[in-house]
Amino acid sequence: MPRVDFIIPGFQKAGTTALFDHLGDLPGVALSTTKEVHFFDDERIDWARPDYDAYEAQFPAMEGAVVGEATPIYLYWPNALQRIAAYNPAMRLIIMLRDPVERAWSHWRMETARGPEREPFSWCIRQGRQRLFASEPWGHHREFSYVERGFYGEQVARLFELFPRGQVLFLKADDLRTDPNTALASICTFLGTPAPPPTTPRAVHVGQEMDGLQPADIAHLREIYARDLARLKELTGIVF
Repeated sequence: MPRVDFIIPGFQKAGTTALFDHLGDLPGVALSTTKEVHFFDDERIDWARPDYDAYEAQFPAMEGAVVGEATPIYLYWPNALQRIAAYNPAMRLIIMLRDPVERAWSHWRMETARGPEREPFSWCIRQGRQRLFASEPWGHHREFSYVERGFYGEQVARLFELFPRGQVLFLKADDLRTDPNTALASICTFLGTPAPPPTTPRAVHVGQEMDGLQPADIAHLREIYARDLARLKELTGIVF
């Protein structure tokens, strides 16, 4: 039987680190030794014969626990969901969502602070999107995918082709931030673990402060995302 029971596969900059931190306090839950295992997005692996022992070695032994990890690129990265389904068709998935415009801005701030990004946000969400077509795999990029990772409807539709709706739990980052006790209670019900102990909101990996998001950039992204967000609403009932 597969050892890993649940994964938080997305979305990046949508509260996955804070959630992982909260989950570490829950009884009956065992997490990977590092937050982001990056197994199912590893293109160096022979996916015709993957070594799942190497993957499962990333998790501590805990008798009777529900075992999980959080690698928020999985939902975006090509073939990662198919690889997860091949490993464990019964995998439960917790999807963290955040307003896609805010997510893109936070993502850009992170990459700028880290150093890979040196261009202004306005350029990145317009001309800079062409950089993805020079990357490998084609059309995907780990750092510069500010706009593309925000197409939630498209990614959720692909998810539902592989996993039934009952194996997926959706949470908004704002809900975890403002009312973590209710959010964690829903997760425990979903995972079948004991009720969570009382907790308080946590701010983890808060991005470096920079000049504010410009109205023209907000309007540009709202237009880009409008059709996809309508698709997300149709699939999940979630509205941004």
